[in-house]
Amino acid sequence: MIKSKYQSVLDLGEKLNIQNGDVKEENGVLKIKGTAKTPYEKNLLWDTIKAAGGQNPTDIVADIKIADSSVYHRHTVKSGETLGKIAKHYYGDASKYQKIFAANSDILKNPDLIHPNQELIIPNL
Repeated sequence: MIKSKYQSVLDLGEKLNIQNGDVKEENGVLKIKGTAKTPYEKNLLWDTIKAAGGQNPTDIVADIKIADSSVYHRHTVKSGETLGKIAKHYYGDASKYQKIFAANSDILKNPDLIHPNQELIIPNL
C-alpha cells in the first residue's frame, strides 16, 4: 500500500538511474536510499516525495546521497533552448543565464550561441 503511494518516486529514481538504490517497507514506513548524480536530481526526488506525501511525510524515510556536488547539474542542450530558458528551468530566473555562461566559458564564446547536444555545467549558486 505505502509503496504504491510513492510509486512516482520509485519511477523517477529508475528514470534518473539512481545508483546503489534500495527500497524496503518496514512497519508501514517506506525506506529508500540511493545516490543521485547531482543536487538537482536529489531535489527532483524530494519534490516528488513531497508531492506524494505532503510537506513533512512520516511514512517515508529517504537517504539520498549525491555523487557530484561540484555542480548543480549537467544539462544537454536541446534544439530551441537558450541560456535564459535553461536558467529559468534550473534557477527560476532567466537572468541567471550569465552564471551558466561563465561556468561554460571554456566551450561557449557567446551567450547567444549554444548548440543542441552540448553538455553544459549548471553551477551551484
